[in-house]
Amino acid sequence: MSTAHLNAEILRNMSIIAEDEGLLKRAAKYLRKLVSEKQADPTEMTREEFFARVEKAEKQIERGEGLEMLPGETLDDFLERVG
Repeated sequence: MSTAHLNAEILRNMSIIAEDEGLLKRAAKYLRKLVSEKQADPTEMTREEFFARVEKAEKQIERGEGLEMLPGETLDDFLERVG
């Protein structure tokens, strides 16, 4: 579903609850929670940021600076080895 469709759906739903103060308060509380969760996520990045990191990693690999997990190695073992 596109962003435009989602926006339209949200606005339709908001128009339905707009006359009920209790429902509006609940919606506002939930929206504040969603916003705080989005702001609190340090791992979230844009597509551009993601692909810039991928490009940087590819260049590191080309220079022989890449790291790889060994066959059968767990992530914990890998992180301990390269840490």
